[in-house]
Amino acid sequence: MAKTLVLSIALFLAACSQPEDPPPLVPETAAKATKTAPAAPAPTEPRHSVVIAADPWCPHNCEAGSEHEGYMIDIAREAFGLAGIDVEYVNMSWARALQQARDGYIDAVVGALPGDAPDFVFPDAATGYSTIALYTHPDNNWQYAGIDSLSQSKLLAINGYAYSPELDSYIEKYQDDPERVWVLSGPAPLSRAIELLHQQRSDVFPEDRYVMQWQLEQENNTESLRMAAVIHESPIYVAFSPVGRDSAQLAALMSEGARALQSSGRVEEILTRYGLSWSD
Repeated sequence: MAKTLVLSIALFLAACSQPEDPPPLVPETAAKATKTAPAAPAPTEPRHSVVIAADPWCPHNCEAGSEHEGYMIDIAREAFGLAGIDVEYVNMSWARALQQARDGYIDAVVGALPGDAPDFVFPDAATGYSTIALYTHPDNNWQYAGIDSLSQSKLLAINGYAYSPELDSYIEKYQDDPERVWVLSGPAPLSRAIELLHQQRSDVFPEDRYVMQWQLEQENNTESLRMAAVIHESPIYVAFSPVGRDSAQLAALMSEGARALQSSGRVEEILTRYGLSWSD
């Protein structure tokens, strides 16, 4: 299991090519049956369920339908459950999840940094916290000294991910230069990135440090990569479709439910299942 994740209660409470006809939602894995029409109903219709999607990013959000779907999914299920709403969680690539939400085929994405989806509707309360670090092969002694220090390195990035404002701008600037930026897509980009670092076919990879720690522990290979620097910290959210007619209402329900779970101590119980805890 991942080592203890130190999160701030204050942050939790306060921060805390498309075809002509959009395709139906066809997730790569799903906990339940999914919809084949745009997800958001008219605000006057009662809500019975919401569809939330992302690629696995454990421990924040993990494999749909597994025993441990991620603490953010567990919190979302219980937060919406307080309002009588079920959560359907599905896995697909991050870029596809963002597009499905923008097209109105799903209600929300999970594990979003503000830079991932600035057009989405974010709750007032964050559901988690992310620390972005840079990783290299253990024999690579490269040191991070600002964004310009990446100029002689081949950087890996996952399609659609946000890392930090400065690094995101760098990736956008050089994404068409394969000697500087290599953008990964597909169902398991994290495993692919780790493999490429091991093979020394790339030099630097940014990832959430708790996600990387979790992944390496699952592979029994915790010493296989070197963490060169921490470059950004940010609250992370369940973020709602920019075209959903009740997205603002759903975001408010998410915040209200998450705060209630925090006050009752239930959030701490959920985090314990993942070896994590809130701490001042």
